[in-house]
Amino acid sequence: MTTRSKVWYSAPYVLWLALFVVAPMLLILYQSFFDISGNFTFANYLTYFQSGNYLAMTLNSFFYAFLITLVTFLISYPTALFLSRTKYKQLWLSLIILPTWINLLLKAYAFIGIFSQSGTVNNFLGFLGIAPQQILFTDFSFLFVAAYIELPFMILPIFNSIQEINPSLEMASYDLGATRWETIKRVIFPLSMRGVRSGFQAVFIPSLSLFMLTRLIGGNRVITLGTAVEQHFLVTQNWGMGSTIGVILIISMFIIMRLTGEKNRKRGVKQNESIK
Repeated sequence: MTTRSKVWYSAPYVLWLALFVVAPMLLILYQSFFDISGNFTFANYLTYFQSGNYLAMTLNSFFYAFLITLVTFLISYPTALFLSRTKYKQLWLSLIILPTWINLLLKAYAFIGIFSQSGTVNNFLGFLGIAPQQILFTDFSFLFVAAYIELPFMILPIFNSIQEINPSLEMASYDLGATRWETIKRVIFPLSMRGVRSGFQAVFIPSLSLFMLTRLIGGNRVITLGTAVEQHFLVTQNWGMGSTIGVILIISMFIIMRLTGEKNRKRGVKQNESIK
């Protein structure tokens, strides 16, 4: 493939990135330097870093994002390990991917019906003779629904990473006397860390800016930076402050991607080239 053909083939991709990724981020950055009256100012950033409420929301966002990622990982890794050993893995993968085709809002309303006072869960509890419980608008319901929605994005990269492991390494571990648990801990898990990191990025980063689930499922008991952005843009009409929080979120996401990326990949490539 010639250089000119490469340029032509990459042009739509570059155009898409420029229009729908780079341009929106530049607009948010630009808007963050204006107050509610349209005057240029740095006050939005000063307000953010000096306000205890915004700092508390930042910690809250990271805390809930960590919990969602942890719950998702604890479910996803055994699931991915099971899928890699099962016979009908393509069927199971299809069933896992299928819910992602359903609109997020529809899934949220479905869970409202399941967790409400007259919903499926409380009807079942009533059948068992247990009084109705307040499940909706709790931390549990928020974490449950968020983890359910994010599960496919953690399972798939881990599954792919496990599938790439050479089976002979696992057999060698058993031949050397390792138990199944020791093989998973010392062989499979370290070799699947690339998928774990990818899953962490795919779950933790979107969880930082959740706002619809915090309102519909959490009942605004869970306040995150995503909720603050929504309020500033749609309620207070303070687009400058909302954009400032958006810039903070974008910077945080880039930092997380940097920290969870493969740090030594380029270094290892250079070492291999020098050995050759």
